[in-house]
Amino acid sequence: MRFRITDNPTEQDIEEVHSKLKQYNRSKREYSKAIPIGVFYEEINGQKAAGLTGEIFGNWLCIQYLWVSEELRRQGIGSRLLKSAENEVVFRGASYAFVDTYSFQAPEFYTKHGYVQVFKLFDYPYTSSRYYYIKRLMETT
Repeated sequence: MRFRITDNPTEQDIEEVHSKLKQYNRSKREYSKAIPIGVFYEEINGQKAAGLTGEIFGNWLCIQYLWVSEELRRQGIGSRLLKSAENEVVFRGASYAFVDTYSFQAPEFYTKHGYVQVFKLFDYPYTSSRYYYIKRLMETT
């Protein structure tokens, strides 16, 4: 046995660690499928002008990316994407949402939509901050 430190891990190195961690986690946590979700604002030709991607994981909408093209910002498109995703996942049985964002992105956008900050990384990666938010989408029974 030996330790190997590298600044150039291979795809196989990364996949092997990821696979073994997933295998362990699945053996310990309750079962839940990850169901991808996407909401897009598109040109007639299919070109994306804005979009939200994420997954439904158990009771949670986990937002991975929300992007609106520069020329469409401040027109309510992002709000419509977010609300559409929230409505869809509630329809599918989710109760909560989770998102993280950087200080130069849109932390105030999420608080405006009822998201509550639960954690903040300062000086990330050097001078910015990274915010973590959650929101209760519906009452659980």
